[in-house]
Amino acid sequence: MSDLSRADEFALHRREVAQQIHDAGGDDLLIVTGLGSTNWDFTVAGDCERIFPLWGAMGGAIPMALGLSMAQPEKRVLVATGDAEALMGLGSFATVALQAPENLAIAVFDNERYGETGMQTTATAYKADLAAIAAGSGMPVTATVREQSELDTAIPQMLEGSGPSVFVIKVRAESLPFELPPKDGAYLKDRFRVALLGDVGIA
Repeated sequence: MSDLSRADEFALHRREVAQQIHDAGGDDLLIVTGLGSTNWDFTVAGDCERIFPLWGAMGGAIPMALGLSMAQPEKRVLVATGDAEALMGLGSFATVALQAPENLAIAVFDNERYGETGMQTTATAYKADLAAIAAGSGMPVTATVREQSELDTAIPQMLEGSGPSVFVIKVRAESLPFELPPKDGAYLKDRFRVALLGDVGIA
């Protein structure tokens, strides 16, 4: 049995990680954020038209980012999701590995908790190893990130390295204030499309 309180002492803080990724990505990085905490994290980091936050679509972040990366092979795409959402859609790792888009990176913010429903422990607090699962699914680049020095090495790989890649970032289990992105789905779709394609197809 694992120490179920260990995540309370993890060195990395999720919003600092999101800020570092956001700032390093600059104006060219396309970001898809999963339902829940990664939405709030990247809103705090700086909500903008290049970020597509998913509302009410738990499990859909990785598949959506896969489609985006395949449709826009010249663009760098990052999906930021949580351990709970990754556990819900483990088959996505195999699908991404099969399609093998070199421009896609997956950052799993793993606090070993279901943050939206009361901070219950997820399977990663016990024996589930998401990086190992991703590697076993055929992902060519996987890593678990626990320390700042490891994050400093991982971010350039996310943003510049040949993918697809999965970086499981162990972040502290902490309750933080919600900072919500816009909720209007049509608005989010249109602003993202304009950022990507210009005014083409916008009624």
